[in-house]
Amino acid sequence: MTVTIYHNPSCGTSRNTLAMIRQSGEEPVIVEYLKHPPDRAQLRALAEAMGLPVRGLLREKGTPYAELDLGNPKWTDEQLLDFILAHPILIQRPIVETPKGTRICRPSEAVLELLDHPVASFTKEDGEAVKN
Repeated sequence: MTVTIYHNPSCGTSRNTLAMIRQSGEEPVIVEYLKHPPDRAQLRALAEAMGLPVRGLLREKGTPYAELDLGNPKWTDEQLLDFILAHPILIQRPIVETPKGTRICRPSEAVLELLDHPVASFTKEDGEAVKN
């Protein structure tokens, strides 16, 4: 199985998701999207694979979302993609792609549905126990 994670190593949810993938026996392709952001076509393909509008890719917390007035419905998909390309921190995280589907894995245990051999239980960095 090929697993790709669009990962931010500074994000606890992203780190927990990556750990669950690895504990399932998979070594994913890791795309540190802040260093190597997806291009316009990749962003569009990710949104389409998840059945989301481009706006669904946007992260509000800890980003320039409010400052850029991105909640305003006046922005077209093309304009939103321009903002994401200029500010990759706006990408919702983590996004995981597998043959079973693509999704934003928030909470991190959402990744379990995408794996062939998900872990039966996992303890997150904050001590929260997850049961599959």
